[in-house]
Amino acid sequence: MSFLRIDVDKARELIAQNALVIDIRDAQSFASGAMPDAVHLSGDNIESFIQDNDHSRPLIVCCYHGNTSQGAAKYFAERGFEQTFSLDGGYEAWEESTLES
Repeated sequence: MSFLRIDVDKARELIAQNALVIDIRDAQSFASGAMPDAVHLSGDNIESFIQDNDHSRPLIVCCYHGNTSQGAAKYFAERGFEQTFSLDGGYEAWEESTLES
């Protein structure tokens, strides 16, 4: 299994279709702002997230700039998530797009 890289517009589309959003930034950054309904993941809760969530539901992985999320998206795809996406530009791109709206 693999993952796809997507832009903010495609992420919005998938969120509207009930995609799961996970944020892998540090806790302080997540607390300062996150995508709608995003779940903060760390080493402490990753296994329970994998066990407790529907693997057929699209999964969007968000980090700071869209680099680390690629490796994480690959990891989740390998763990059985059927539609896994890495957000290009990360939270920075998401935040920028909401300021432009």
